[in-house]
Amino acid sequence: MRLNQAASYFLREAAISLARSWKVSLLAVVTIAVSLFIGGAFLLVSTNLAQWVERWQDETRVTVYLEPGASPEAIAALRQRMAAPAWVLSIEEVSPEEAVERFQGAFPSLADLVEDWEEDPLPRSISARFDTAAPTAELEGWLADLAADATIDMVDDDRDWLRQLETLVAVVRGIGLTLGLVLLGAAIFTIASVIRLTAYLYRDEISVMRLVGATEFFIRGPFYAEGLLQGLLGGLLAVGGLYGAYRTAAARTADSLLGAMATPEFLGWQALLLLVLLGGAAGLGGAIASLRREKLGSEES
Repeated sequence: MRLNQAASYFLREAAISLARSWKVSLLAVVTIAVSLFIGGAFLLVSTNLAQWVERWQDETRVTVYLEPGASPEAIAALRQRMAAPAWVLSIEEVSPEEAVERFQGAFPSLADLVEDWEEDPLPRSISARFDTAAPTAELEGWLADLAADATIDMVDDDRDWLRQLETLVAVVRGIGLTLGLVLLGAAIFTIASVIRLTAYLYRDEISVMRLVGATEFFIRGPFYAEGLLQGLLGGLLAVGGLYGAYRTAAARTADSLLGAMATPEFLGWQALLLLVLLGGAAGLGGAIASLRREKLGSEES
């Protein structure tokens, strides 16, 4: 029998076995689907957050908020000093009135907080967008010089909160990887138990196959194929569930900042294919592990 004929036979027998013992097989499929779903969900969130971090890094700015009494001459001198380094790409000054308009546009529900003030509720500011490849020593010296300026009330460096966001992305990925591996291990154990149980149920047929001279590969092949199918089905179920959860979450959190950051894009086909193949590999691995020391159909088994 050729290899393709053997593979066709293995898959056919595996499909028949899955149909016959679908309740037991369903447990294995659902177990592996849950593990891949959780791992995929963390991968989706961390991937989208990482893309936001990458975009914001290209727009990294340092914003200085000025003292209320800063004179026009002092502000002009400060603008020149901020724009002096070659790695400063642009300078933008925002008046108190413009700051109020931007605040009300960004946070409509909080617009009342900045209305009817006798003084300007938000300070004048100057933002400098700079090349993130700027020499560190020069950049730190430039920031220290700004912090010591008497006309400046506060210096806000975007890199501070971007570092915190990068740490959050790493934590999300770490938690997802750990949970996914633990649950995948449980899924492999479940598939191994199901395959071992199936082999026990078919022990009489296996004994007959040995009597007629069937090889070990021919006897074990259908069980390996069954584990592979269970894993692939679990992977497909996880991908489908992940897409449904993504669409639901995207629709319900479209108006929130966190939702917009976590669910702007779904996983690419490469990541989805990896999840399905990972499920197949886990199923095949569980089947091989379960029968590794079993003497199928022999008197010692």
